[in-house]
Amino acid sequence: MGRVSQAQARENRERVVRTASRLFREQGTHISVADLMKAAGLTHGGFYKQFASKGALIDEATAHAFGELAHRRTAALDEQRTGGRRENAQQALIEAYLAVEHRDNPADGCPAAALAPDMAREQGSREAKRVYAEGVGDFAEFLDTEDQDGITRLCTMLGALVLARATKDSPLSDEILAAARAALMDAG
Repeated sequence: MGRVSQAQARENRERVVRTASRLFREQGTHISVADLMKAAGLTHGGFYKQFASKGALIDEATAHAFGELAHRRTAALDEQRTGGRRENAQQALIEAYLAVEHRDNPADGCPAAALAPDMAREQGSREAKRVYAEGVGDFAEFLDTEDQDGITRLCTMLGALVLARATKDSPLSDEILAAARAALMDAG
């Protein structure tokens, strides 16, 4: 098999980062390199041509996931600009965050909720942990209002999402999402 072009190598690397970002949020960072590369449609050996280690990929995938989250916040703000109200953007984001669709699709969801167990178990490198902490801080700052602290709001959202995912097959799951949504909307 011939060598791939630099453009194709960049595209392959980006595909691996995107795939890893989704799989890490869905399954955790313990997923094997072989399974990850298979999901990306590439060979296991190709991984080591692109990344120095799995830790390096965790760093990039974590940054990619938090970049997606930042993009969603920006999109929510842009969508609400017509009314000029940051509170509207916050409420729209809270509604989407505490929705059944978000609960049921962790691969495309919030990296703060999905990657927390891996970061707490020292699965992430120092860089991944820095990116994670910065991303959580930025998210909390976005949620800050005159009446409510952003960290408190984020903790409510994140805790509710984790509990709703853990109880997904019971009626309690929907109750958790609804209770957190109501608490945040009433307080906001």
